[in-house]
Amino acid sequence: MGTIKTLNKWANKHTYYPLDILRIALGLFLFIKGLYFIGNTQIILELVSPLKGFAGSMLAVHYVAPAHLVGGLLIIFGLYTRWAILTQLPIIIGAVLINFIGEMNTSNLILASAVLLVCSFFLFYGSGKHSTDYYLKMES
Repeated sequence: MGTIKTLNKWANKHTYYPLDILRIALGLFLFIKGLYFIGNTQIILELVSPLKGFAGSMLAVHYVAPAHLVGGLLIIFGLYTRWAILTQLPIIIGAVLINFIGEMNTSNLILASAVLLVCSFFLFYGSGKHSTDYYLKMES
């Protein structure tokens, strides 16, 4: 636990605006994906079609869009960023794996892998100095 606190303090001292822009872009991307999935439910049904035999496929359909919407907003504002990313990880790992279970789509695989990489970074890095989490921490 002490190591994570030390790394978080170092990250807060050495944060840069490009990392904040990357965090906001990640949140915006996830939020827009959530809106896209709400507007096009047939697309998400096609994406989880390789999992049709599994019990959780319908749960996944109802989990993905709201998790992207709420998680995207939280990541944009830098509020509970690590928790928001933890809720996104099963979806994004599933997005990477679905390319190996179903039909391989290289562009979707690259996009999902890049989002997974950025989410993994912010899972350890945190929300940064220009975020609601940092502001609330400094107020107390």
